[in-house]
Amino acid sequence: MTDPGTHARRGGPPLLAPALAWAVLTLATLALYTGARPGADPATTLALLRDHTTTAELSTTLLLASAVPFAVWVATVHHRLHRLGLRVAGPTLGLAGGLLAAAMLALSGVAGWTAAATADLVKDAAAGPVVALGQLSFAAGGPGFVVAFGLLIAGVSVPTLMGRLLPRPLGIVGLVLAGISVVAVFSLALPPLQFLLPVVRFGGLIWLVWVSAVLPVSRRRVENGTREPEPVR
Repeated sequence: MTDPGTHARRGGPPLLAPALAWAVLTLATLALYTGARPGADPATTLALLRDHTTTAELSTTLLLASAVPFAVWVATVHHRLHRLGLRVAGPTLGLAGGLLAAAMLALSGVAGWTAAATADLVKDAAAGPVVALGQLSFAAGGPGFVVAFGLLIAGVSVPTLMGRLLPRPLGIVGLVLAGISVVAVFSLALPPLQFLLPVVRFGGLIWLVWVSAVLPVSRRRVENGTREPEPVR
């Protein structure tokens, strides 16, 4: 029986652990979200934050926390792709996009938490800064995250498709999501395009977990026509 530590030395840490941690934190953030929709009037935004301060603070704290396993996954998959021999631009572009996406998650969480924490401290007539923080949270966690996430997805999908390391349908789904992310960034100026944001965010979440489950650990196993399972920790 092969020692899991041997797998880890060849292909790096397992991908599923940070992927599932990020998925759980992302879904928990969504379940607890109580903020106003983008473009809502200041009074509505302020009232929602005042009525649900604790929930809003918890939701944004989880969003901030989700940046950590996401960044771990990004670094781990970059290492894995290099160990698999993909020493091309794609993995490095994916690393840049992934770390930028993690930074957008952290910025969104911090801005959203600050808005929730200060909502009770301002008068209705001075709601501007709170609303601005809420809009910053949306811009960073929505279009800002999605376009960077798309770069990560493309940086992983293109070389793994060319190297036949992932199932072809999975690679094609990744390329489609990356393309949608480019269009979705324009939702900052064209609000009707905002429906594309959850398509990339949650479609990308499924893609990321799927990649974590099937990306091989070593090139030898790919050449032999078999796939090594993730090391179990």
